[in-house]
Amino acid sequence: MLRAKGTTALTRPQAIGLRRRLILHHAGDNANVVAFETEAASDGTDNTKGFRRISWWNNAMTPTSRAAVVLATAGLAAMLVASANSQSQTAGEPPSTTFGTSPKLPTPTPGEPPGINFPTLVGWQADEKPRAPDGFDVVPFAAGLDHPRWLHVLPNGDVLVAESRTEKLAGEVPPPLLEGFKRVGGLGPSANRITLLRDADRDGRAEIRETFAANLNQPFGMWLLGDQLYVANTDAVVRFRYRTDDRQVSGPGEKVLDLPAGGYNNHWTRNIVANADGSKIYVSVGSQTNVDEEGLDAKEPRRAAILEVNPDGTGMRIFASGLRNPNGMDWAPGTTTLWTVVNERDLLGDNLVPDFLTSVRNGAFYGWPYSYYGQHEDPRQKGKRPDLVKKAVAPDYALGPHTASLGLRFYRGRAFPEAWRGAFIGQHGSWNRSSPSGYKVIHVPFRDGRPAGPPQDFLTGFLGSPSSVRGRPVGVAELSDGSLLVADDAGSRVWRVRWNR
Repeated sequence: MLRAKGTTALTRPQAIGLRRRLILHHAGDNANVVAFETEAASDGTDNTKGFRRISWWNNAMTPTSRAAVVLATAGLAAMLVASANSQSQTAGEPPSTTFGTSPKLPTPTPGEPPGINFPTLVGWQADEKPRAPDGFDVVPFAAGLDHPRWLHVLPNGDVLVAESRTEKLAGEVPPPLLEGFKRVGGLGPSANRITLLRDADRDGRAEIRETFAANLNQPFGMWLLGDQLYVANTDAVVRFRYRTDDRQVSGPGEKVLDLPAGGYNNHWTRNIVANADGSKIYVSVGSQTNVDEEGLDAKEPRRAAILEVNPDGTGMRIFASGLRNPNGMDWAPGTTTLWTVVNERDLLGDNLVPDFLTSVRNGAFYGWPYSYYGQHEDPRQKGKRPDLVKKAVAPDYALGPHTASLGLRFYRGRAFPEAWRGAFIGQHGSWNRSSPSGYKVIHVPFRDGRPAGPPQDFLTGFLGSPSSVRGRPVGVAELSDGSLLVADDAGSRVWRVRWNR
């Protein structure tokens, strides 16, 4: 049972009642909600834990602050319930029905938000590495990086690594939420640079490392177009002149396009790709809110969208919208079809809403914030825009709930067996689900330009246990020899995976 410092002990039924009261209060119009912070168990038998009041929610708070406290309060209340059990109660792995081309989605539970579960970052020991299927080798291509998020391979084989991270959370964020992000390695000073890695002796490990570009603003996506290297900062697309074998940029960058930045939901990453003839570039921009109950994103159509623009920054238009947080983008080989992976919304339950992989149709609307996975109306937006719900396009492939699917790379080489020549997706991993989901690289088989089968685990071992994590995969890239690179931001590494048979 639970015991508050200086108060009466709580039994499991009482803890459940406390959770229900907290959730009821946060849905009310005139309520104050108390969030509690649990402490370590005092013994291993009854899971007695102390807790203390750490924050209030009331009507004087801004919508942004309320949203943050909802997350913290709901998660901490769930922790109280879980700690009242003699055995751990978790949601387990996401059900297989939340993956694939025809997912079966559960009923939304907006009054029962998922628990907050931040694993503690423990890092990789000297003899540890991710696990790949039989026949593949995994080695560190580079280590000791500062939160490597994204990768771009230049024509000469040099690898550019964007080193950046979340620097702060907007609004009045409760301490447990801040500490959770820090504990998993996701919050802190951002290096704000691009590092060049060169494997000059072709032994599969980079022995040359130099700062290629510095003093950027949370850089993420990169794309070489002719002699111009485009970089997607959180607030702008900039470009630098590049010559083959350059180890660093030779001058200041030129701003090409301003981008909207900020927001409490922390979707700061911006990715960039160009089409085959280089006539257009495409930029992904995530929302600033969870489901825009505050009406902030409705005022900025460039959020939750993929933008199309000329290489000089002119002619910007919305290519596709209703995409809550699109990140990885790539062109399906042999086609002119752009695909993306998207992080979906929170607070509808542990198993909603699945992140997804989808082809991106010119002018299409994908539902956010009014509906999810096609025309499933979000109860928090009920009745507000039935016209948009009706036109919402269903995505092509579900990737499981709260997996934080970020990286995307279609395999183009010949080194891997044919069964492993589909789409590789880096799943950064959940913090907003009772049991962890993601924390791995998966492979989605493709045939004739379409997903063709269930997802397959490709790189695992990032999650040490439900409460500890060694690393978190993000970007995926391919070297000219057909091996894959995976950026592991929390693990401070870039891993190389090759077929060894």
